[in-house]
Amino acid sequence: MKQRGAPSSAFCFSSECCTAVFIATLPSLHYSFTASLVARIIIAPSVLAADFSRLSDEIHRIETAGADWIHCDIMDGHFVDNISFGPDIVGFVRKETSLPLDVHLMIEHAEHYVPRFIKAGANSITVHVEPEAKHDVVKTLRQIREAGCRAGLTLNPETAFDLVEPFLGTIDMLLVMTVHPGFGGQEFRADQMEKVRRAAAWNKSRGRKIDIEVDGGINDRTARISIENGANVLVAGNSIFHSTDYAKAIRELRGVPDVN
Repeated sequence: MKQRGAPSSAFCFSSECCTAVFIATLPSLHYSFTASLVARIIIAPSVLAADFSRLSDEIHRIETAGADWIHCDIMDGHFVDNISFGPDIVGFVRKETSLPLDVHLMIEHAEHYVPRFIKAGANSITVHVEPEAKHDVVKTLRQIREAGCRAGLTLNPETAFDLVEPFLGTIDMLLVMTVHPGFGGQEFRADQMEKVRRAAAWNKSRGRKIDIEVDGGINDRTARISIENGANVLVAGNSIFHSTDYAKAIRELRGVPDVN
């Protein structure tokens, strides 16, 4: 089911202090898809790795297998060197499942497309903090929040954690990329765990519970590494959709021993 929250307060974005105003006045909201999110490991299969010739069946299979969210990777061929799909496919997925849709916008000018993905049924929208994304991060986060969606920021592997730190009090989720975005099947970059640890430390020091999501090269081994460093949301594509048993793959990512 779609999760909707109360809209944020009004803000002024007309001066250099807009970021400071946003951070100082945005309510510390946390929209939960399930009870006690951070206490549970959330598995979000990336539909990009699914067989699109039978997408409806794939969605039903991962839902039955125990997936918590469905992750939708949106690529425009500009911000990243690949093209995936748009709001129409997200809308199709929305009609096929009641699971929350976690939409990751790897695109330029995200503010122009946010309304379309919200209308399509996104529950959570994550945008990039890098300047190459060519959008006003403050305004885009505000736009997402005012529409009742959960708002998140994404860090590419080469992007310093310091760039996102000022926004941590204003977001619901931080997505740490452990591969360079754009293509699946890449090797997991363990050096990105420093960002996960810093986000987890920020959570602990402030009593907050922003979700810490990791995406890229996730399998049962790298899932353990991510969880041990503080991640609570794992995006996985090939390790689920290329397996013969989706339920077993999801259990292994969660760290649940297979009893069969």
